[in-house]
Amino acid sequence: MWILPLVGYLGSVVGFCFMTLAIASGLYYLSELVEEHTVIAKRFLSKLIYSIMVLQLFLCIVDRFPFLPTALGIFSHFIYLGNMRRFPFVKLTDPLFLASCVLVLVNHYVWFKHFSHHQERAYQNMASYYDTPDNVPSFTEIASYFGLCVWLVPFSLFVSLSASDNILPTMGSEASSSSAGVGGMVDTGAAKRRGQGMAKALVDNIRGAIGEGSALFGWKKPEDRL
Repeated sequence: MWILPLVGYLGSVVGFCFMTLAIASGLYYLSELVEEHTVIAKRFLSKLIYSIMVLQLFLCIVDRFPFLPTALGIFSHFIYLGNMRRFPFVKLTDPLFLASCVLVLVNHYVWFKHFSHHQERAYQNMASYYDTPDNVPSFTEIASYFGLCVWLVPFSLFVSLSASDNILPTMGSEASSSSAGVGGMVDTGAAKRRGQGMAKALVDNIRGAIGEGSALFGWKKPEDRL
């Protein structure tokens, strides 16, 4: 067969493109939703962090999860909670924000090593190839743990937070002459752009880069950029 494998490759590429567009659209929508309901989003994220900390504690007590990785996970969520003090704005050079980014990767590595070592040890203790190892979590259980206890809160914070360099002007601050309109009113369009979330800004930048690349290769006119 020569044509069918090519069709399979083409279908995989098209499916990946549609999946990427779906994720980008979801991020964009969630970011706009958080911008409109910041108080509800802050309350929800705070309760979510506490709930995952309690869940990890129960997993350690009931299911005998290792103590040190569990303590690291609870400590990481405590650091994530520190980013909520100025929600939805965050300073990209804030030590708490930088520590959160590092702890996400450390948590992923630690738990990946734990589950890998646990499965490897269980399969080594098998007496026969046809035996079924005991107390080995399934792929669904491992993926669910990573999704809920490792990645859910950092991903939610990435969608919800906005860079503090883009904070909207307060009543005590003076609006610049370029952003002020008639009667000293601030341009709402510029203010909205300054308060844009990180996920939304990432999608806009990628979309703008695609538009510029299309214009560069002559696929789109400069005035028709995305």
